[in-house]
Amino acid sequence: MIGVPFDGYGRPGNQARAATALREAGLLDAFEHHHIAAQCDLDLPAGDPARGPTSLINERALLAMTRALNERVGSAVTSGRLPIVYGGDCSVLFGIVTALRDHVGDVGLVFIDGHEDTMPLDVSEDGEAANTELGLLLGLTGRTLGGELGDRLPALDRDRLVVLGPRDDAWRRQFNVGTLADNGVWVAPLAEVADDPAGAGRRAIEQLAERVDRWWLHIDLDVLDPVEFPAQGLPDYPDEPGGLTWDQLLDMVMALFTTSASCIGGSVAIYDPDQDPDSAGAAQIVAFIRNVVARPTISR
Repeated sequence: MIGVPFDGYGRPGNQARAATALREAGLLDAFEHHHIAAQCDLDLPAGDPARGPTSLINERALLAMTRALNERVGSAVTSGRLPIVYGGDCSVLFGIVTALRDHVGDVGLVFIDGHEDTMPLDVSEDGEAANTELGLLLGLTGRTLGGELGDRLPALDRDRLVVLGPRDDAWRRQFNVGTLADNGVWVAPLAEVADDPAGAGRRAIEQLAERVDRWWLHIDLDVLDPVEFPAQGLPDYPDEPGGLTWDQLLDMVMALFTTSASCIGGSVAIYDPDQDPDSAGAAQIVAFIRNVVARPTISR
């Protein structure tokens, strides 16, 4: 169990408090029928809202998080354990995906998110890394990216990725950013997933299982409808309408465990306790995770 006290905007609270808030809501108890080999939070520098040399916000903490997750995730998987990464935002994938490449080998990625996260660095309005990570990991963007992060990327092949639930077409069109579906990536947008969540999950994992026998599950909670889960996104910034219900998300995730390909770890990101004063959102996350890990289909 790896907690990530990281906020993509360098704020001292918000997503940086997510790991602690989820434990306080009973996250570890959701794994009561499983042996927890270790629990730790990453030790990261204080947040910095300024852009760094790569133009990304909170870059010093971002790089420290990438290094730490690369080491911890790689060590856990190679030791036969199943790492669960929680807290922070989608930029955790910089550390996770490079760890799988560096220490494990050929592993697929199931990416569940309300966005495709391919914003080029020179187009990004605010420098939030969580809008950019798939484009950088795939090498679709970031060709001039230097420094430590640039040295680690790209790290993911297009045919080792499936994307479920994005609903950001209108937002991407504002910046003339195309869809991953036009770049050889298997994508099931929100309308397709909402119409048949379990079917979309089965199609995604069947597609991935043709190429790999191991995969990582990443869930960005902004795939949910903000009416269902308000504690996502930025305070005072309108959330994109639509999204899945909790039941639809559960049906889709459970359908992923229907092939011989093994899930070797998972990550859950984008929860803001500052927007969840009564911890109702934290309780929903814990209940969702409890339902997933309770199913006998989940194994390495």
